[in-house]
Amino acid sequence: MANRPDQRPDPEELLRRVQAEERRAGRGRLKVFLGYAPRVGKSLRMFDEGRRRKLRGEDVVVGAVQGNVTPDVREIVSRLEVVACIRERHAGRMYEVIDLTTLFRRHPGVCLIDELAYDNPPGSRNPQRWQDVQELLDRGIAVITAVNVQHIREQQDRVEQITGKRAAQSAPEEFLREADEIEVVDAPPEALLDRTGQGKMPDAHQLAELRELALLLAADVVDRQLHEYLAAHGVAVRWGTQERILVCLTPRSNAAQMLRSGQRNALRFHGALLAAYVEQQGLPPHDRERLESHLALARELGAEVHCLEGTDFVETILDFAREQRITQLFLGHTNRERRIWLSRTPIDRLIDAADDFDVRLFPHQEG
Repeated sequence: MANRPDQRPDPEELLRRVQAEERRAGRGRLKVFLGYAPRVGKSLRMFDEGRRRKLRGEDVVVGAVQGNVTPDVREIVSRLEVVACIRERHAGRMYEVIDLTTLFRRHPGVCLIDELAYDNPPGSRNPQRWQDVQELLDRGIAVITAVNVQHIREQQDRVEQITGKRAAQSAPEEFLREADEIEVVDAPPEALLDRTGQGKMPDAHQLAELRELALLLAADVVDRQLHEYLAAHGVAVRWGTQERILVCLTPRSNAAQMLRSGQRNALRFHGALLAAYVEQQGLPPHDRERLESHLALARELGAEVHCLEGTDFVETILDFAREQRITQLFLGHTNRERRIWLSRTPIDRLIDAADDFDVRLFPHQEG
């Protein structure tokens, strides 16, 4: 479990924070243009920002351009200084490798790098282009780069479920989380289809799902960055930039109502849906079967499912909710729990302690 807001972090956590701050002190700034499909316009936006920065007097160079660029991108790049990639042939394939030595020597203020997820040829200084970008950042050079969501490694399973295809090249989500700024190139799916035609593009429904995936990923990156920043500066983190809904499941929960309500709210506010249950020993077979059915429904509806362990149900849920920056908690109850005179029920305790999030109660299934 995470540290409670009123507890000091352990020494290892403090050391990690100090090292992260020291590393960032001399590091170049990273901006990422995130697209949700090919030809959505992320490269155009990236190079156009470089052009505008140059007009403002910044020292901007181009470190990598994808091979097949559109005329409008080509026209913008022609106005910028280009540090040409080194062309190398390996096993019959031509590669373009960023000329890191020249860039280190030139040391521009800003370097524009297209195709972040590009693979370098065998034997290169770095296996992948995002690692080249990491070196530029470590040298104090700011980088603006572009990548599509289907090239983010941890998102590729979901993209494959949507489109039936999997990109061969990838960059880790962890690197994306290091960005100082992330901007989704949010062209409407209909406009993208009108501009490109169907061809090999995903259909309108798939594009809408990919767009949603990119928006949620960007929101999650910003949310985590804010959480880490506030934690590093000693501010108790009790909220996030997006809705995070936790559905607490038990064998008697009205799971369908709770989960579907949670899913609707998560979709409406571009939030996250989580489901959790506190492990109980000695559950009768019919209760275990009912609980497994609830968990299966949670996964079917796209919830992130967690099994929690703890001797005190209330404290276990509270610790997990704070750790996950939950904004809404859905909980079941029975009328019988309100009939016990002069006794505070677990629900009473949880509501009293829930200063960090809202609690919604749903009647249990009876019987």
